[in-house]
Amino acid sequence: MSPGILHFVQLVVTGLVIGSVYALVALGFVLIYKATSVINFAQGEFVLMGAYVCLWVIMDFQIPFVWSFLITMVFSVVLGLLVERLMLRPLIGEPIITVIMVTIGLATVLKSVVTLFWGTQIRVFPQIFPQKPLNFHGIVVSEVYLWTLGFALLFMAIFAFFFKYSRAGIAMRATADDQQVAQSMGISVKRIFAISWCIAAVVSAVGGILIGNINGINITLADFGLKVFPAVILGGLDSIVGAIIGGLTIGILENLMGGYLDIYFGGGVKEVAPFVVLVVILMIKPYGLFGTVEIERV
Repeated sequence: MSPGILHFVQLVVTGLVIGSVYALVALGFVLIYKATSVINFAQGEFVLMGAYVCLWVIMDFQIPFVWSFLITMVFSVVLGLLVERLMLRPLIGEPIITVIMVTIGLATVLKSVVTLFWGTQIRVFPQIFPQKPLNFHGIVVSEVYLWTLGFALLFMAIFAFFFKYSRAGIAMRATADDQQVAQSMGISVKRIFAISWCIAAVVSAVGGILIGNINGINITLADFGLKVFPAVILGGLDSIVGAIIGGLTIGILENLMGGYLDIYFGGGVKEVAPFVVLVVILMIKPYGLFGTVEIERV
C-alpha cells in the first residue's frame, strides 16, 4: 500500500473513532428535539459534567472504573431529571426561544460548577484501556481508539434496540410524531420529556468519558457539544439514523480536512471544518439529509 493511501486510511480510521462519539452525543440533541422541539445548548456541558464526575470518583475515592462508570450513569440520570423537572417543566407552553435561552443559561451554570470544583487545568484519566498501538498492514491504531469505537457503537446499538422494541421507546416515538395523539392514547408526555433528558445526559456522559480517555479533559471539553451540532444538522434535527450517520461523516471529514489542509493554513482547520460543513449544509439542504421537511400553508 502506497504512503499516500496509508495516510488517507489512517485519517479515516481516526475520524471514524471521533465520529462515533459525535454520533453518540448527537443522539441526545435529536432525542430532546424530537420530544420537545427544543435545541439543547447545554449538551456540551452534559459531556463535561459526565467526564469530570467519572474522573472524580475514580481519583478521589479510588473506585474501579466499571463502578465509577455506573455511578456516573446514575448521576447523569439524576441530572437529567432535575433539569427537566426544575427548569424546563415550568416552561411548558412558553415560547421556544424562552426554553432555548434557559438551556444556554444552564450551560453557563454547569460550566461554572465544574470550574469551581475542579478548576480549568487539563486532567488525565488513569490508564483504563490498553494504549498499545496495533499495526494492520501499515495502519497504526492505538487500542484505546478501538475500545472507544467499540463502546460508542455498543451504546448506539443499545439505544437503537431501546427505541424500537421497549415500551418506553415506542412511547417516545409516538410522542415525537404527535404529542396530542400520544396523550390521547394514555402516554404521559411529561414522563417522555423526562426520559428524553435523562438519555441525553447519559449519552453525553459516555461521550465525555470516552473522549477523556483519549485526550484528557479540561473546561474546553464543553465545546464538544458545539462541534456535534453540525453532525446533527447534517443528519437532520429529528432523525436518529441521521444523527449517527452525520456524526460519523463529520468525524471523518474534519479529520481529512485537518490532515490535508493544516499544512497550508498553519493548523486549526480541524476545529473550523465542522462549521464550514454546517454552513454548506444549511445552504443546500436546510433540513439535513434525513430531516423532515416542514411545509407551512398560508
